[in-house]
Amino acid sequence: MELSQMCTQAMWKKDSYLKQLPHLTDEIIKRCETKQVESIFDILDLEDDVRNELLQLPDNKMQDLARYCNRYPNIELTYKVHDKDSLKSGGSVVVTVELEREDEIIGHVIAPLFPVKREEGWWIVIGDPKSNTLTSIKRITLYQKASVKLEFQAPEVGHHEYVLFFMCDSYMGCDQEYSFKINVKEATATSDSSSGDEQ
Repeated sequence: MELSQMCTQAMWKKDSYLKQLPHLTDEIIKRCETKQVESIFDILDLEDDVRNELLQLPDNKMQDLARYCNRYPNIELTYKVHDKDSLKSGGSVVVTVELEREDEIIGHVIAPLFPVKREEGWWIVIGDPKSNTLTSIKRITLYQKASVKLEFQAPEVGHHEYVLFFMCDSYMGCDQEYSFKINVKEATATSDSSSGDEQ
């Protein structure tokens, strides 16, 4: 997933996220970093006069930069673990993820060095950091809103921690991750087996 981001934006993982922005030289990026401006969201949060003084770009280049920033994904994510107080070992863990983008998606991904036009895609992943394994994964295209259901099998009895990842395949610096815990209890006998025992 990170490789897809790097290939699309023609960057390395170690590069500043600001390198995605048009017309930002290494000198400008260093100047931004000295002011603790390290992400595209930081650029967006600046007052216009502060941004202009920091970047020192002519109007036509500022327009290119504004176009990219306005296209950069800004997505609100909420999630819910269903029946989290009554999970049984071997049963299903259901997680729903609600997504809403604050920007309006227009056209293809802005990636001038990528050889073909491409659409923006997203991965929603649940992983177990302790065992370094993935338990559930889905790929979606997000236009304005989406509700996504992920499901995986509850592990053995006990407390377990997972991480929910929301990752873009095209832009760097807009991924999100959330940790959550579940308490899995021992599975109880089914009502059928209980009635059979009574007979």
